[in-house]
Amino acid sequence: MTATSTARRGPQRKGLVVMVSIIAALGGLLFGYDTGIIGVALLGLSKQFALDDTLKQLVTGAIILGAIFGCVGTGRLSDRLGRRWTIVLVGAVFIVGSVLSAAATNVGMLIAARFILGLSAGSATQIIPVYIAEVTPPEHRGKLVVMFQFMVVFGILVAYLVGYGLGDAWRWMFGLGIVPAVILMLGMLVLPESPRWLIGKGREPEALAILERVRSSREGAQSEMDEIKEVSARPEGSWRDLFQPWIRPALIAGVGIAMFSQITGNNALIYYAPTILSQAGFGDSASVLAAIGGAVLINLATILGIFLVDRIGRKRFLLWMVPGSAVALVVMGLLFMGGAPEDAFSQYVLVACLAIYMALNCSFGVCLWLINAEVYPLFVRGKGASMGALSHWVFNLLVTLTTLSLISTLGTSGTFWLYAAVTTLALVFIVRYVPETNGRSLEEIENDLKNGVFFPADKPKGKADPGRAQGAAVSSAAGD
Repeated sequence: MTATSTARRGPQRKGLVVMVSIIAALGGLLFGYDTGIIGVALLGLSKQFALDDTLKQLVTGAIILGAIFGCVGTGRLSDRLGRRWTIVLVGAVFIVGSVLSAAATNVGMLIAARFILGLSAGSATQIIPVYIAEVTPPEHRGKLVVMFQFMVVFGILVAYLVGYGLGDAWRWMFGLGIVPAVILMLGMLVLPESPRWLIGKGREPEALAILERVRSSREGAQSEMDEIKEVSARPEGSWRDLFQPWIRPALIAGVGIAMFSQITGNNALIYYAPTILSQAGFGDSASVLAAIGGAVLINLATILGIFLVDRIGRKRFLLWMVPGSAVALVVMGLLFMGGAPEDAFSQYVLVACLAIYMALNCSFGVCLWLINAEVYPLFVRGKGASMGALSHWVFNLLVTLTTLSLISTLGTSGTFWLYAAVTTLALVFIVRYVPETNGRSLEEIENDLKNGVFFPADKPKGKADPGRAQGAAVSSAAGD
Protein backbone atom coordinates (compact mmCIF):
# COMPACT_ATOMS: atom_id res chain seq x y z
CA MET A 1 0.00 0.00 0.00
CA THR A 2 1.43 3.41 -0.98
CA ALA A 3 1.79 6.37 1.35
CA THR A 4 -0.72 8.27 -0.79
CA SER A 5 -3.39 5.61 -0.53
CA THR A 6 -2.79 5.37 3.21
CA ALA A 7 -3.22 9.11 3.55
CA ARG A 8 -6.60 8.90 1.83
CA ARG A 9 -7.96 6.33 4.26
CA GLY A 10 -9.99 7.22 7.33
CA PRO A 11 -12.52 10.01 7.94
CA GLN A 12 -13.01 12.51 5.17
CA ARG A 13 -13.42 16.30 5.08
CA LYS A 14 -15.70 17.58 7.83
CA GLY A 15 -15.40 14.50 10.04
CA LEU A 16 -11.62 14.54 9.81
CA VAL A 17 -11.40 18.28 10.49
CA VAL A 18 -13.50 17.87 13.64
CA MET A 19 -11.37 14.92 14.77
CA VAL A 20 -8.19 16.92 14.21
CA SER A 21 -9.39 19.84 16.30
CA ILE A 22 -10.81 17.78 19.17
CA ILE A 23 -8.04 15.20 19.56
CA ALA A 24 -5.19 17.63 19.08
CA ALA A 25 -6.83 20.11 21.43
CA LEU A 26 -6.73 17.51 24.22
CA GLY A 27 -3.22 18.85 24.73
CA GLY A 28 -4.90 22.09 25.74
CA LEU A 29 -7.01 20.22 28.31
CA LEU A 30 -3.82 18.78 29.80
CA PHE A 31 -2.23 22.22 29.87
CA GLY A 32 -5.31 23.72 31.55
CA TYR A 33 -5.72 20.88 34.04
CA ASP A 34 -2.10 20.85 35.16
CA THR A 35 -1.89 24.64 35.50
CA GLY A 36 -5.32 24.94 37.15
CA ILE A 37 -5.04 22.04 39.61
CA ILE A 38 -2.19 23.70 41.48
CA GLY A 39 -4.51 26.49 42.63
CA VAL A 40 -6.63 23.93 44.51
CA ALA A 41 -3.81 21.56 45.44
CA LEU A 42 -1.93 24.39 47.18
CA LEU A 43 -4.55 24.32 49.95
CA GLY A 44 -3.66 20.71 50.81
CA LEU A 45 0.04 21.01 49.97
CA SER A 46 0.39 23.97 52.33
CA LYS A 47 -0.85 21.82 55.21
CA GLN A 48 1.41 18.85 54.44
CA PHE A 49 4.61 20.72 53.57
CA ALA A 50 4.07 23.98 55.52
CA LEU A 51 4.55 26.17 52.43
CA ASP A 52 5.20 29.87 52.85
CA ASP A 53 4.49 32.41 50.07
CA THR A 54 7.93 31.87 48.50
CA LEU A 55 7.54 28.08 48.31
CA LYS A 56 3.98 28.44 46.98
CA GLN A 57 5.29 30.63 44.17
CA LEU A 58 8.13 28.17 43.42
CA VAL A 59 5.80 25.15 43.29
CA THR A 60 3.38 27.08 41.08
CA GLY A 61 6.13 28.56 38.92
CA ALA A 62 8.01 25.28 38.30
CA ILE A 63 5.59 24.21 35.56
CA ILE A 64 5.99 27.59 33.91
CA LEU A 65 9.79 27.42 33.98
CA GLY A 66 9.59 23.99 32.35
CA ALA A 67 7.22 25.38 29.75
CA ILE A 68 9.78 28.01 28.74
CA PHE A 69 12.27 25.28 27.84
CA GLY A 70 9.57 23.11 26.27
CA CYS A 71 8.21 25.73 23.89
CA VAL A 72 11.69 26.80 22.71
CA GLY A 73 12.81 23.27 21.89
CA THR A 74 9.59 22.16 20.24
CA GLY A 75 9.81 24.38 17.15
CA ARG A 76 13.03 22.76 15.97
CA LEU A 77 11.82 19.31 16.99
CA SER A 78 8.51 19.64 15.13
CA ASP A 79 10.32 20.84 12.01
CA ARG A 80 12.36 17.61 12.08
CA LEU A 81 9.97 14.93 13.38
CA GLY A 82 6.75 16.45 12.04
CA ARG A 83 3.84 18.02 13.89
CA ARG A 84 2.02 14.72 14.53
CA TRP A 85 4.83 12.72 16.18
CA THR A 86 5.88 15.72 18.22
CA ILE A 87 2.37 15.86 19.75
CA VAL A 88 2.59 12.13 20.56
CA LEU A 89 5.85 12.84 22.40
CA VAL A 90 4.16 15.70 24.28
CA GLY A 91 1.53 13.25 25.57
CA ALA A 92 4.24 10.86 26.79
CA VAL A 93 6.00 13.61 28.76
CA PHE A 94 2.65 14.62 30.31
CA ILE A 95 2.28 11.06 31.62
CA VAL A 96 5.76 11.03 33.17
CA GLY A 97 5.24 14.40 34.85
CA SER A 98 1.83 13.42 36.23
CA VAL A 99 3.14 10.18 37.76
CA LEU A 100 6.09 11.93 39.40
CA SER A 101 3.89 14.76 40.74
CA ALA A 102 1.52 12.28 42.34
CA ALA A 103 4.43 10.33 43.89
CA ALA A 104 6.29 13.38 45.28
CA THR A 105 7.55 12.87 48.85
CA ASN A 106 9.03 16.33 49.39
CA VAL A 107 8.84 19.84 48.01
CA GLY A 108 12.00 19.46 45.90
CA MET A 109 10.64 16.37 44.14
CA LEU A 110 7.31 18.09 43.55
CA ILE A 111 9.04 21.12 42.01
CA ALA A 112 11.09 18.83 39.72
CA ALA A 113 7.96 16.90 38.65
CA ARG A 114 6.09 20.11 37.93
CA PHE A 115 9.06 21.24 35.82
CA ILE A 116 8.71 18.08 33.69
CA LEU A 117 5.00 18.76 33.30
CA GLY A 118 5.95 22.24 32.17
CA LEU A 119 8.12 20.82 29.36
CA SER A 120 5.04 19.16 27.89
CA ALA A 121 2.71 22.10 28.59
CA GLY A 122 5.05 24.52 26.82
CA SER A 123 5.45 22.15 23.89
CA ALA A 124 1.67 21.78 23.60
CA THR A 125 1.15 25.54 23.37
CA GLN A 126 3.67 25.74 20.53
CA ILE A 127 2.88 22.73 18.37
CA ILE A 128 -0.85 22.05 18.69
CA PRO A 129 -2.20 25.41 17.40
CA VAL A 130 0.30 25.21 14.52
CA TYR A 131 -0.82 21.67 13.65
CA ILE A 132 -4.51 22.59 13.67
CA ALA A 133 -3.91 25.78 11.64
CA GLU A 134 -1.91 23.90 9.00
CA VAL A 135 -4.46 21.11 8.53
CA THR A 136 -7.81 22.91 8.71
CA PRO A 137 -9.45 25.02 5.92
CA PRO A 138 -9.08 28.84 6.19
CA GLU A 139 -12.82 29.43 6.66
CA HIS A 140 -12.87 27.24 9.78
CA ARG A 141 -9.32 27.80 11.03
CA GLY A 142 -10.27 30.38 13.66
CA LYS A 143 -12.88 28.38 15.53
CA LEU A 144 -10.88 25.16 15.32
CA VAL A 145 -7.64 26.66 16.64
CA VAL A 146 -9.67 28.34 19.39
CA MET A 147 -10.88 24.86 20.28
CA PHE A 148 -7.39 24.43 21.78
CA GLN A 149 -7.97 27.41 24.08
CA PHE A 150 -11.44 26.11 24.98
CA MET A 151 -9.85 22.85 26.08
CA VAL A 152 -7.35 24.86 28.14
CA VAL A 153 -10.08 26.68 30.07
CA PHE A 154 -12.20 23.52 30.23
CA GLY A 155 -9.17 21.82 31.77
CA ILE A 156 -9.01 24.57 34.40
CA LEU A 157 -12.70 24.03 35.21
CA VAL A 158 -12.18 20.27 35.44
CA ALA A 159 -9.22 20.88 37.76
CA TYR A 160 -11.30 23.03 40.10
CA LEU A 161 -14.14 20.48 40.14
CA VAL A 162 -11.76 17.59 40.77
CA GLY A 163 -10.01 19.57 43.48
CA TYR A 164 -13.30 20.42 45.16
CA GLY A 165 -14.38 16.78 45.05
CA LEU A 166 -11.09 15.37 46.34
CA GLY A 167 -10.54 17.88 49.14
CA ASP A 168 -6.92 17.56 50.36
CA ALA A 169 -6.12 14.45 48.27
CA TRP A 170 -3.60 16.29 46.09
CA ARG A 171 -1.83 13.11 44.89
CA TRP A 172 -5.01 11.96 43.12
CA MET A 173 -5.43 15.45 41.67
CA PHE A 174 -2.04 15.23 39.95
CA GLY A 175 -2.35 11.54 39.00
CA LEU A 176 -5.62 11.95 37.11
CA GLY A 177 -3.76 13.99 34.47
CA ILE A 178 -2.62 10.67 33.01
CA VAL A 179 -6.06 9.92 31.53
CA PRO A 180 -6.31 12.69 28.88
CA ALA A 181 -2.59 12.25 28.08
CA VAL A 182 -3.17 8.64 27.06
CA ILE A 183 -6.20 9.63 24.95
CA LEU A 184 -4.13 12.33 23.23
CA MET A 185 -1.34 9.89 22.34
CA LEU A 186 -3.70 7.24 20.97
CA GLY A 187 -5.79 9.80 19.08
CA MET A 188 -2.81 11.34 17.31
CA LEU A 189 -1.85 7.92 15.94
CA VAL A 190 -4.93 7.99 13.66
CA LEU A 191 -4.64 11.62 12.53
CA PRO A 192 -2.70 12.75 9.44
CA GLU A 193 0.52 14.73 9.33
CA SER A 194 0.44 18.43 8.46
CA PRO A 195 0.33 18.74 4.64
CA ARG A 196 2.43 21.89 4.84
CA TRP A 197 5.16 20.05 6.74
CA LEU A 198 5.02 17.19 4.22
CA ILE A 199 5.42 19.60 1.29
CA GLY A 200 8.39 21.18 3.04
CA LYS A 201 9.96 17.71 3.20
CA GLY A 202 9.28 16.96 -0.47
CA ARG A 203 6.50 14.43 0.24
CA GLU A 204 3.98 16.02 -2.10
CA PRO A 205 1.80 12.96 -2.96
CA GLU A 206 1.06 12.40 0.75
CA ALA A 207 0.35 16.10 1.24
CA LEU A 208 -2.08 16.22 -1.69
CA ALA A 209 -3.91 13.14 -0.44
CA ILE A 210 -4.39 14.73 2.98
CA LEU A 211 -5.55 18.03 1.48
CA GLU A 212 -8.12 16.14 -0.60
CA ARG A 213 -9.47 14.61 2.62
CA VAL A 214 -9.94 17.96 4.37
CA ARG A 215 -10.95 20.25 1.48
CA SER A 216 -14.23 20.46 -0.39
CA SER A 217 -12.89 19.36 -3.77
CA ARG A 218 -9.86 17.82 -5.46
CA GLU A 219 -9.42 20.98 -7.50
CA GLY A 220 -9.43 23.10 -4.34
CA ALA A 221 -6.85 20.79 -2.76
CA GLN A 222 -4.59 21.04 -5.80
CA SER A 223 -4.94 24.84 -5.90
CA GLU A 224 -4.04 25.12 -2.22
CA MET A 225 -1.11 22.79 -2.68
CA ASP A 226 0.24 24.93 -5.52
CA GLU A 227 -0.09 28.01 -3.29
CA ILE A 228 1.75 26.27 -0.45
CA LYS A 229 4.53 25.11 -2.77
CA GLU A 230 5.02 28.66 -3.98
CA VAL A 231 5.80 29.95 -0.47
CA SER A 232 7.55 26.77 0.73
CA ALA A 233 10.29 26.85 -1.89
CA ARG A 234 12.43 28.70 0.64
CA PRO A 235 14.54 26.30 2.80
CA GLU A 236 13.75 25.92 6.49
CA GLY A 237 14.60 29.14 8.31
CA SER A 238 16.87 29.75 11.27
CA TRP A 239 16.18 31.60 14.51
CA ARG A 240 18.02 34.57 13.04
CA ASP A 241 15.56 34.66 10.12
CA LEU A 242 12.78 35.57 12.56
CA PHE A 243 14.43 38.95 13.05
CA GLN A 244 14.59 39.87 9.37
CA PRO A 245 12.97 43.30 8.87
CA TRP A 246 10.07 41.93 6.78
CA ILE A 247 9.23 39.25 9.38
CA ARG A 248 9.67 41.51 12.40
CA PRO A 249 6.05 42.84 12.31
CA ALA A 250 4.75 39.28 12.77
CA LEU A 251 7.14 38.80 15.68
CA ILE A 252 5.93 42.03 17.31
CA ALA A 253 2.27 41.00 16.97
CA GLY A 254 2.75 37.41 18.13
CA VAL A 255 5.15 38.06 21.00
CA GLY A 256 3.29 41.20 22.09
CA ILE A 257 -0.17 39.65 22.31
CA ALA A 258 1.30 36.73 24.27
CA MET A 259 3.04 39.12 26.68
CA PHE A 260 -0.12 41.13 27.36
CA SER A 261 -2.11 37.94 27.92
CA GLN A 262 0.02 37.45 31.04
CA ILE A 263 0.98 40.84 32.41
CA THR A 264 -2.69 41.85 32.56
CA GLY A 265 -2.92 39.31 35.42
CA ASN A 266 -5.26 36.60 34.16
CA ASN A 267 -3.24 33.49 34.96
CA ALA A 268 -2.04 34.98 38.23
CA LEU A 269 -5.64 35.19 39.40
CA ILE A 270 -6.40 31.70 38.10
CA TYR A 271 -3.48 30.28 40.10
CA TYR A 272 -4.13 32.29 43.26
CA ALA A 273 -7.90 32.90 43.19
CA PRO A 274 -8.64 30.42 46.02
CA THR A 275 -5.80 31.93 48.09
CA ILE A 276 -6.98 35.53 47.50
CA LEU A 277 -10.58 34.62 48.31
CA SER A 278 -9.62 32.78 51.49
CA GLN A 279 -7.73 35.93 52.57
CA ALA A 280 -10.96 37.86 51.93
CA GLY A 281 -12.77 35.79 54.55
CA PHE A 282 -14.01 32.81 52.53
CA GLY A 283 -13.43 29.27 53.79
CA ASP A 284 -11.38 26.84 51.68
CA SER A 285 -14.45 25.14 50.16
CA ALA A 286 -16.20 28.44 49.49
CA SER A 287 -13.03 29.81 47.88
CA VAL A 288 -12.81 26.85 45.50
CA LEU A 289 -16.53 27.08 44.68
CA ALA A 290 -16.16 30.77 43.85
CA ALA A 291 -13.17 29.96 41.64
CA ILE A 292 -15.30 27.30 39.93
CA GLY A 293 -17.88 29.97 39.11
CA GLY A 294 -15.17 32.06 37.47
CA ALA A 295 -13.96 29.04 35.50
CA VAL A 296 -17.50 28.39 34.24
CA LEU A 297 -17.70 31.96 32.92
CA ILE A 298 -14.29 31.55 31.26
CA ASN A 299 -15.60 28.49 29.45
CA LEU A 300 -18.74 30.32 28.32
CA ALA A 301 -16.69 33.28 27.09
CA THR A 302 -14.38 30.93 25.18
CA ILE A 303 -17.35 29.22 23.53
CA LEU A 304 -18.54 32.69 22.52
CA GLY A 305 -15.09 33.28 21.06
CA ILE A 306 -15.30 30.07 19.01
CA PHE A 307 -18.44 31.42 17.33
CA LEU A 308 -17.21 35.00 16.91
CA VAL A 309 -13.57 34.88 15.82
CA ASP A 310 -14.51 33.68 12.33
CA ARG A 311 -17.45 36.11 12.12
CA ILE A 312 -16.23 39.42 13.50
CA GLY A 313 -12.49 38.76 13.48
CA ARG A 314 -9.79 38.20 16.06
CA LYS A 315 -8.98 41.87 16.62
CA ARG A 316 -12.54 43.09 17.08
CA PHE A 317 -13.25 40.26 19.52
CA LEU A 318 -10.34 41.48 21.66
CA LEU A 319 -11.54 45.07 21.50
CA TRP A 320 -15.03 44.00 22.57
CA MET A 321 -13.87 42.02 25.61
CA VAL A 322 -10.69 43.52 27.08
CA PRO A 323 -12.04 46.95 28.25
CA GLY A 324 -14.52 45.32 30.61
CA SER A 325 -11.75 43.36 32.30
CA ALA A 326 -9.95 46.62 33.14
CA VAL A 327 -13.13 47.98 34.75
CA ALA A 328 -13.51 44.82 36.84
CA LEU A 329 -9.92 45.18 38.08
CA VAL A 330 -10.54 48.79 39.14
CA VAL A 331 -13.66 47.77 41.09
CA MET A 332 -11.81 44.92 42.85
CA GLY A 333 -9.11 47.38 43.82
CA LEU A 334 -11.73 49.66 45.35
CA LEU A 335 -13.21 46.75 47.33
CA PHE A 336 -9.83 45.98 48.94
CA MET A 337 -9.16 49.58 50.02
CA GLY A 338 -8.64 49.53 53.75
CA GLY A 339 -8.20 45.76 53.86
CA ALA A 340 -10.15 42.70 52.80
CA PRO A 341 -13.93 43.26 52.39
CA GLU A 342 -15.75 42.03 55.47
CA ASP A 343 -19.44 42.58 54.72
CA ALA A 344 -21.32 39.96 52.72
CA PHE A 345 -22.41 42.36 49.96
CA SER A 346 -18.82 43.47 49.21
CA GLN A 347 -17.67 39.85 49.20
CA TYR A 348 -20.35 38.90 46.67
CA VAL A 349 -19.39 41.87 44.49
CA LEU A 350 -15.75 40.76 44.72
CA VAL A 351 -16.60 37.25 43.53
CA ALA A 352 -18.73 38.66 40.69
CA CYS A 353 -15.97 41.04 39.55
CA LEU A 354 -13.33 38.31 39.76
CA ALA A 355 -15.48 36.02 37.61
CA ILE A 356 -16.25 38.78 35.09
CA TYR A 357 -12.59 39.76 34.87
CA MET A 358 -11.48 36.16 34.26
CA ALA A 359 -14.17 35.69 31.59
CA LEU A 360 -13.43 38.90 29.67
CA ASN A 361 -9.64 38.73 29.95
CA CYS A 362 -9.69 35.18 28.58
CA SER A 363 -10.21 36.79 25.16
CA PHE A 364 -6.41 37.05 25.08
CA GLY A 365 -6.25 33.29 25.41
CA VAL A 366 -8.85 32.86 22.69
CA CYS A 367 -6.76 34.85 20.22
CA LEU A 368 -3.11 34.54 21.19
CA TRP A 369 -2.55 30.93 20.06
CA LEU A 370 -4.57 31.57 16.91
CA ILE A 371 -2.62 34.71 16.00
CA ASN A 372 0.72 33.02 16.68
CA ALA A 373 -0.26 30.10 14.45
CA GLU A 374 -1.26 32.44 11.60
CA VAL A 375 1.10 35.38 11.29
CA TYR A 376 4.48 33.78 10.56
CA PRO A 377 5.77 32.68 7.13
CA LEU A 378 5.81 28.92 6.58
CA PHE A 379 9.61 28.58 6.58
CA VAL A 380 9.85 29.92 10.17
CA ARG A 381 6.33 29.13 11.43
CA GLY A 382 7.43 26.52 13.94
CA LYS A 383 10.10 28.80 15.38
CA GLY A 384 7.78 31.82 15.30
CA ALA A 385 5.10 29.96 17.23
CA SER A 386 7.84 28.96 19.69
CA MET A 387 8.68 32.63 20.23
CA GLY A 388 5.02 33.44 20.91
CA ALA A 389 4.78 30.55 23.37
CA LEU A 390 8.09 31.60 24.94
CA SER A 391 6.73 35.12 25.49
CA HIS A 392 3.59 33.68 27.06
CA TRP A 393 5.51 31.46 29.46
CA VAL A 394 8.27 33.92 30.38
CA PHE A 395 5.78 36.58 31.38
CA ASN A 396 3.55 33.94 32.98
CA LEU A 397 6.51 32.96 35.16
CA LEU A 398 7.25 36.61 35.96
CA VAL A 399 3.67 37.26 37.05
CA THR A 400 3.39 33.98 38.97
CA LEU A 401 6.58 34.60 40.94
CA THR A 402 5.60 38.18 41.81
CA THR A 403 1.83 38.20 42.40
CA LEU A 404 1.83 37.34 46.11
CA SER A 405 4.91 39.53 46.62
CA LEU A 406 3.18 42.42 44.80
CA ILE A 407 0.15 42.03 47.04
CA SER A 408 2.45 42.11 50.07
CA THR A 409 4.23 45.26 48.79
CA LEU A 410 1.52 47.26 46.99
CA GLY A 411 -1.47 45.82 48.77
CA THR A 412 -4.27 43.98 47.00
CA SER A 413 -5.81 47.25 45.76
CA GLY A 414 -2.53 48.49 44.30
CA THR A 415 -1.91 45.17 42.56
CA PHE A 416 -5.34 45.17 40.92
CA TRP A 417 -4.91 48.79 39.79
CA LEU A 418 -1.49 47.99 38.34
CA TYR A 419 -3.03 45.20 36.27
CA ALA A 420 -5.79 47.60 35.16
CA ALA A 421 -3.21 50.11 33.91
CA VAL A 422 -1.37 47.40 31.97
CA THR A 423 -4.68 46.26 30.44
CA THR A 424 -5.21 49.80 29.14
CA LEU A 425 -1.78 49.67 27.47
CA ALA A 426 -2.77 46.34 25.94
CA LEU A 427 -5.73 48.00 24.21
CA VAL A 428 -3.40 50.53 22.59
CA PHE A 429 -1.15 47.70 21.40
CA ILE A 430 -4.08 45.78 19.88
CA VAL A 431 -5.26 48.80 17.91
CA ARG A 432 -1.81 49.60 16.52
CA TYR A 433 0.04 46.30 16.13
CA VAL A 434 -2.45 43.44 15.77
CA PRO A 435 -3.56 42.74 12.17
CA GLU A 436 -6.85 41.12 11.20
CA THR A 437 -6.17 37.60 9.91
CA ASN A 438 -9.78 36.49 9.73
CA GLY A 439 -10.93 34.68 6.56
CA ARG A 440 -7.50 34.81 4.91
CA SER A 441 -5.22 31.98 3.88
CA LEU A 442 -1.87 31.63 5.63
CA GLU A 443 -0.20 32.39 2.31
CA GLU A 444 -2.13 35.69 1.91
CA ILE A 445 -0.99 36.77 5.37
CA GLU A 446 2.59 35.91 4.41
CA ASN A 447 2.27 38.04 1.28
CA ASP A 448 1.20 41.01 3.43
CA LEU A 449 4.44 40.66 5.35
CA LYS A 450 6.45 40.56 2.14
CA ASN A 451 4.65 43.63 0.79
CA GLY A 452 5.11 45.68 3.99
CA VAL A 453 1.37 46.06 4.70
CA PHE A 454 1.08 43.80 7.76
CA PHE A 455 0.26 46.35 10.46
CA PRO A 456 -3.18 48.02 10.27
CA ALA A 457 -1.58 51.48 9.88
CA ASP A 458 0.42 50.22 6.88
CA LYS A 459 -2.69 49.35 4.84
CA PRO A 460 -3.43 51.73 1.93
CA LYS A 461 -6.24 54.10 2.82
CA GLY A 462 -9.59 52.89 1.57
CA LYS A 463 -8.58 49.22 1.58
CA ALA A 464 -11.20 47.19 3.40
CA ASP A 465 -10.30 45.26 6.52
CA PRO A 466 -11.24 41.60 5.81
CA GLY A 467 -12.49 41.03 9.34
CA ARG A 468 -14.49 44.27 9.33
CA ALA A 469 -15.94 43.54 5.89
CA GLN A 470 -16.92 40.05 6.90
CA GLY A 471 -18.41 41.26 10.17
CA ALA A 472 -20.43 43.87 8.27
CA ALA A 473 -21.66 41.21 5.87
CA VAL A 474 -22.76 39.01 8.74
CA SER A 475 -24.56 41.93 10.40
CA SER A 476 -26.25 42.82 7.12
CA ALA A 477 -27.36 39.24 6.60
CA ALA A 478 -28.74 39.12 10.11
CA GLY A 479 -30.64 42.33 9.48
CA ASP A 480 -32.16 40.90 6.34
